[in-house]
Amino acid sequence: MDVNLKDKVVLVTGGSHGLGKAICLQAAAEGARVVVNYRRNPEKADAIVREIKETYGVEAMAGFGDVAKEKDIVALFEQIDETFGQIDCLVNNAAYCSTCQVADMKEAEWNYTLQVNLTGAFLCAREFVKRLLARKEAGRLVNISSQAAFRGSTTGHAPYDSSKGALVAFTVSLAREVAANNIVVNCVAPGMMHTEMTDKVLTENEQKYIDRIPIRRIGRPEDVARVVVFLCGDGAAYMTGATVDVSGGLAMR
Repeated sequence: MDVNLKDKVVLVTGGSHGLGKAICLQAAAEGARVVVNYRRNPEKADAIVREIKETYGVEAMAGFGDVAKEKDIVALFEQIDETFGQIDCLVNNAAYCSTCQVADMKEAEWNYTLQVNLTGAFLCAREFVKRLLARKEAGRLVNISSQAAFRGSTTGHAPYDSSKGALVAFTVSLAREVAANNIVVNCVAPGMMHTEMTDKVLTENEQKYIDRIPIRRIGRPEDVARVVVFLCGDGAAYMTGATVDVSGGLAMR
């Protein structure tokens, strides 16, 4: 299926590594022009931009911006305006995950996690939606949640889990708000997958997680990226407010 992303501009927050990198490359493979957002590693973002240009022959740019900071997000979208003159799809992928039991957690750690994972998604969505409304054009927004939103965890990730649950609710609320403007908003809830965020826990006890998954393997970023890019395209034109599980059968709902 051609998802019709040729020449569309796709912004992926946290796009310089892990799932974000896989989404950037998959979008480029479909002909999209890609904005690889980064916070700390311009070298990684620049390397992905080069790979996109050399492998897929499409335009790409690295875009600095800490999603936890409003001024950074406003500046990032202004940079996209100057470079491409449009934005058609936003993937809210950037995330932070702390490890601490609630009884020992500092308020600042809780607040920072929600600032990145939830408020950051809101700030990006606001800048994205207001541009589409001003141009009276359709658009696609995909939020990246997690199975932790529904299952929680025993290993000290309460603020992460809570923020990902709130992101599901935000998806539904925003989808209702902008549906009449032909802007669709959906969510993807991955299960366990191999990324920098999970390297330590999987190295220590990968089999424990495999035993929970009916498909009997840990997910790859590419497994999730293909679903995300589908939601960025024409195939998702009649989907909005949905959360799609990509968990190897962990959820089955």
